[in-house]
Amino acid sequence: MKEKVVIITGSSSGIGLACAKEFASQGAIVVLAARSIDALATIKADLEAKGTKALVVATDVSKETDCQSLIEQTVKAFGKVDILVNNAGISMRALFNDADLDVLRRLMDVNFWGTVYCTKYALPYILNSGGTVVGVSSIAGFKGLPGRTGYSASKFAMNGFLESLRVENLNKGINVLTVCPGFTASNIRNAALGKDGSAQGESPRDEQKMMQPEEVARHMVTAIVKRKKLIVLTGQGKLVVLLNKLFPAWVDKLTLKEMAKENNSPLK
Repeated sequence: MKEKVVIITGSSSGIGLACAKEFASQGAIVVLAARSIDALATIKADLEAKGTKALVVATDVSKETDCQSLIEQTVKAFGKVDILVNNAGISMRALFNDADLDVLRRLMDVNFWGTVYCTKYALPYILNSGGTVVGVSSIAGFKGLPGRTGYSASKFAMNGFLESLRVENLNKGINVLTVCPGFTASNIRNAALGKDGSAQGESPRDEQKMMQPEEVARHMVTAIVKRKKLIVLTGQGKLVVLLNKLFPAWVDKLTLKEMAKENNSPLK
């Protein structure tokens, strides 16, 4: 990772912040992208104090012009892009029957279109450097989760996009990596949208019992070095993906039962 230029969207917290620290610890140049410019400035100062070269770019990935500017500012500062980590994302928790359609649009704009926009403008440079496009997807991109129709739809879309991109560029010297964590401790559940689009504000799960974002970051960096195509994280996540292929009807019932256990679940 020495002197590799790594762009990380959604890098102000959670998995994105953990990735920034992990890449920096291995000598990479880190480009921090998120909407919260103040949070990014603090992170940048901490990284630079440890000798890391860093750049902050205020970015709302749902806006194509922001994504284009992110890539342009990176290339202007460092002359190249080696790795793009499409990490920015939001979730939801509401029954489809109750949810405003704008909630689903917002999830697609951030989770899917944000990945598409950033990748579109970064791809020429990654092709030139023989680098890697990373998409932080989810187990929800393999198994539709009740109460999270928009989230699962956006992650299924991301998975299909990344797989197609990988095949298109199979002989062009780049790698496309899809990272699918299971439940990971982060603020994505706190910021998850309710049926009316407002943030739910409190996680319905015990965050301490989940995989920590630092572990996800370590797995990701290792997978990039090894040029892997897909990693599925957590034992529970791997089991869900496997069993859903073998016994889909049974996993449907199991998934509904498990998700209904959440505090204040809309499935109850």
